[in-house]
Amino acid sequence: MLDERDRKILDLLQADAGISVTDLADRVALSVSACSRRIQRLEESGHIARRIVVLDREKMGVPTTLYALIKTAHHADEWIEKFRKVIGDIPEIVEAHRLTGNYDYILKIVLPRVEHYDVIYKQIVRKVELFDVSASISMEELKSGASIPVGYAQ
Repeated sequence: MLDERDRKILDLLQADAGISVTDLADRVALSVSACSRRIQRLEESGHIARRIVVLDREKMGVPTTLYALIKTAHHADEWIEKFRKVIGDIPEIVEAHRLTGNYDYILKIVLPRVEHYDVIYKQIVRKVELFDVSASISMEELKSGASIPVGYAQ
């Protein structure tokens, strides 16, 4: 069971995974050793899956976001695994989800410019058969981040 200090540690680490244990311990009112033990326990229990660095997309040269909505006539495990492999090999595809509703998949793609989408599109359709692909360009990012609410954690 997690307590409020554990949740606060998780929240603070989500905001800045590089925060020092000393600063973290101070912010949650624990000794450094107690805070360190809690972090280790949270990692071992799987509450902390991994620690990452978030890069500046402008500086990395991929400021454009495009969402590709995909329909397929194929739903067999073999096709899905092939599709998973194809999109997994394309670094510009940063998220992929299987959906309910009118489309089967949505891909979040980061690009240097909109025109580069054609390169990604061709990489996919050369390797897997798709029924329909519809793309939408993000005009403005209103909210972003990988942080999730910690209040539901047990």
